[in-house]
Parts: sequence; C-alpha cells; structure tokens
Amino acid sequence: MVTTTKKSADSVDYTMKEKITALYELQKIDSKIDEINKVKGELPMEVQDLEDQVAGLQTRLDNINSEIAELNLLTKQRKEEIEHNKLMIAKYEEQQNNVRNNREFDSLSKEIEYQNLENQLCEKHIKGYSADIKIKKQLAAEAEEALTERKADLEVKRAELDSIDAETAKDIEALEAQAEVARERIDERLLSAYNRIRSNARNGLAVVTVKRDACGGCFNRIPPQRQCEIRQSRKVIVCEYCGRILVDDQEHSAE
Repeated sequence: MVTTTKKSADSVDYTMKEKITALYELQKIDSKIDEINKVKGELPMEVQDLEDQVAGLQTRLDNINSEIAELNLLTKQRKEEIEHNKLMIAKYEEQQNNVRNNREFDSLSKEIEYQNLENQLCEKHIKGYSADIKIKKQLAAEAEEALTERKADLEVKRAELDSIDAETAKDIEALEAQAEVARERIDERLLSAYNRIRSNARNGLAVVTVKRDACGGCFNRIPPQRQCEIRQSRKVIVCEYCGRILVDDQEHSAE
C-alpha cells in the first residue's frame, strides 16, 4: 500500500480566513488559465466535432463495404446454385432417354422445369444484387471523398490547436502548480463546492469580491451587515442572488 506525505486542509488546521484567502487565490489562478485557454477559441470544439465526423464517416464506409461484400457473396452463391441446377438438368435429360413409361418421363420433365425456374430466379437475384452493388459503390465513393476532406480539415485544426498548446504549455504548467498549492489549503468539502459553483457560473467565476457594496458576480447589492461578516472571514458567505462565494475587496484587491 502506497502512502503519501502530502498535506491538505483536512490534515492541517488552517483557519477559515486562510481557507477563504486560498480559495480566492485559486479563483484568480483559474481565471488566468481560462484567459489563456480563450486563445484556443472554438478550436477544441471544432477538433472534437471533426473527430466525431471522421469516426461517423469511417463507420458508414465500413458498413457500406460490408454490405457490398455480403452482396458479392450472395452473387457467388446464386451462381453456384445455377451451375448446380444445370448439372441436375443435364442429369434429368439423360435419364429421360432411358425411361420406361410416360409417367417417369413427365416426372423428369417437371424436375427439369423446376430447375429452370430456379435458375431464372437466381438470375433475377443476381441482377438485383448487381444493381444494389452499383448504388452502394457510389455511396462508398462519396463517403470516401467526404472522409478524406474531413481528415484533411482535422489535420489542419489539430495542428493549430497543438501549436497553441505548445506555446502556452509552460504558463499552464506553472499556473497549475500554483493552483495545487492553493488547493492544499482548502478542505475537500469547500473545494467541491467551489468546483460546482465554478462549473455553473458565468465566466467560471465562483469567488468574487464585493465592489461598491455589490456582488462582483451579479452586481446585486450586499447589505452592510453582510459585508461586515464577509470582511471578518469567519465563515464562507455566498451571494443570495447568484450563489457565488463572496470575499472582501479591500482585503483581496491586489491580484
């Protein structure tokens, strides 16, 4: 069993004020990361969309080719049936030369007629298969062309995204390291609440300052008594309007 010596807010007795300060520091770091990621714009979504399209077209192409292979197999089977039926017809015709009465002759004639009908049916099926194969080959060609185009587009978009990732990797890595230090001073329950609010909040802001007596997130007015409690940092206080965590602007004004 592997143990860890990493300290966290659950194992170290940080004050609530220290936790709230760390929470605001984490918000500022995450906001900086968000700003860097904005450079990517819609590229990540475009890449994902193109990847989905490529996967869908490839599946479609595979299915069409599978259907063509199945039709070719059926064509082969029908042709084999025709050859078998021809052999049976030749056999029955030879037997007709040695019949002893009209009843045997008529019976063999019916067998020959049946085999000829079977061959006609097989020929009809073969023509149908041939028509279906022609259509599906056209569909396969169209899917192949679309797949080639999407792969080319995906390659370009991936190159653009990889270039941005390479340029910002060091900054992101440094900020992630700073964020991890801040997280160590925040207990799991508070960190979970922060992540939940941040995922639902506009611009990813889960922690905001009180500016000009108002919430820095939704700009609704904060009562004086509430502002006093926020400055004391004795407990986590959220905006009753937008649910964001509130911190004092004077205490946390410098980024």
